[in-house]
Amino acid sequence: MTTSKVLVAAVLAVAIAAPIAGFFGSTNVAQPITSSEVGLPFLHGVPTELGGHAELASLERADAWLNSPPLTAQALRGKVVLVDFWTYTCINWRRTLPYLRAWHAKYRDQGLVVVGVHAPEFSFEKNPGNVRWSVTDMRIDYPVAIDSEHVIWRAFRNQYWPALYFIDAQGRIRHRQFGEGAYDQSEMIIQALLAETGVAEIDRGPAPIDARGIEAAADWRDLKSPENYLGYARTENFVGGAAPDRPRTYEVPARMRLNEWALAGDWTVKPEAAVLNKPNGRIAYRFHARDLHLVMGPAAPDRSVRFRVLIDGQPPGAAHGGDIDEQGAGSVTEQRLYQLIRQPAPIVDRQVEIEFLDPGVEGFSVTFG
Repeated sequence: MTTSKVLVAAVLAVAIAAPIAGFFGSTNVAQPITSSEVGLPFLHGVPTELGGHAELASLERADAWLNSPPLTAQALRGKVVLVDFWTYTCINWRRTLPYLRAWHAKYRDQGLVVVGVHAPEFSFEKNPGNVRWSVTDMRIDYPVAIDSEHVIWRAFRNQYWPALYFIDAQGRIRHRQFGEGAYDQSEMIIQALLAETGVAEIDRGPAPIDARGIEAAADWRDLKSPENYLGYARTENFVGGAAPDRPRTYEVPARMRLNEWALAGDWTVKPEAAVLNKPNGRIAYRFHARDLHLVMGPAAPDRSVRFRVLIDGQPPGAAHGGDIDEQGAGSVTEQRLYQLIRQPAPIVDRQVEIEFLDPGVEGFSVTFG
């Protein structure tokens, strides 16, 4: 065997025997699903054995398919399958998407089938139209199974977005990768599984990756703010005390500590989201990160909600994200993830305020990078 083949074989051997959490104790961020609204019997801990054919057979129970006719375990026999669990507002998954696109493009003619399984976190992500829009907007051209009731998710005993399952030509799960990272090792596993099928000429170099804008890797060294939710079911560090499920006028305190947040104006805080009832309401957040994103959308279809963003009381200028301009102006038109801040170094504690000039916005979660 050549040196490269020995290395690939060694990687696959380690992968098969390794703990499910992935190579080398990866420090990436994976998002466990904990929504009480979904009400699913999620398992805690990790399985002790790698799975097999039953998981892949669950693809037949998808609600619908995009970019492909329905795929079955039998039809996938003889193929190397990479199953990717995703939900379209998850920033951690979004930063893995350039790698999935690249692997699909490079290896599909050699027998790799990438299957995205869309398993929603928020209730609006169950809307097939939203998923269809996101597939087009994000340039996803590999097969996507819609799993709105988490049937496939449960069959794989999955708990995370993103989660990758590497399945060999006999339908056996040979490795799992949870969260961001370990991309080189993941690609080597794909190569090794393809080699097992008899593919002789495999380019051992990494696939070219185009990760720009919101899909660029996080600045992990300066990331000191974790994901948080705006609905009362899962929020943390909310200043002011929520009045669940009823309108209330809130005020932003004079000072907030790192990772605290507050509302100003007339809002109704619901289990999943904070909903603005009257114009000129604000969300204030004290954070430490290069990027700040907000999952939000109009409460009613076909509505648009204008907003503006200030950072430390000033227009963001060069620190503006992809969904606002230098003056901080933006518009909420879809239920999705919006990038509000991408600031240049140095990264320090900052306070962002998002003021909505129109009523009727729903804010779901804040994420960082």
